Amino acid sequence: VQLLESGGGLVQTGGSLRLSCAVSGSILSFHAMGWYRQAPGEEREMIAAIKPNGNPPYYKDSVKGRFTISRDDAANTLYLQMNSLQVEDTAIYFCAAAAGSIGPTAVFGSFGQGTQVTVSS
Repeated sequence: VQLLESGGGLVQTGGSLRLSCAVSGSILSFHAMGWYRQAPGEEREMIAAIKPNGNPPYYKDSVKGRFTISRDDAANTLYLQMNSLQVEDTAIYFCAAAAGSIGPTAVFGSFGQGTQVTVSS
């Protein structure tokens, strides 16, 4: 699978960005889709995930209420709407796909190359 992110950039504190992820093939073939981010000097972390079955999406506490993950199955595209951006949101953002799960936990094994998001104060 190929995952191609776009939409990153430089924004001021309080601003918004919308990330997109174009998925090669059918997005419905994946158990779940998600967004990860990696800040300088830190490990990559999952911040949002969504399944095709209509269950409520997952959000990391630090982005809950500010970020919204969504998907357009017809366009095979994943989105991340980011509002009220803060300096601590500065990171490389990665689109991710999970082919399966271990129990209830999706296993994300495919990642895009990432898009840089920089929030200035």
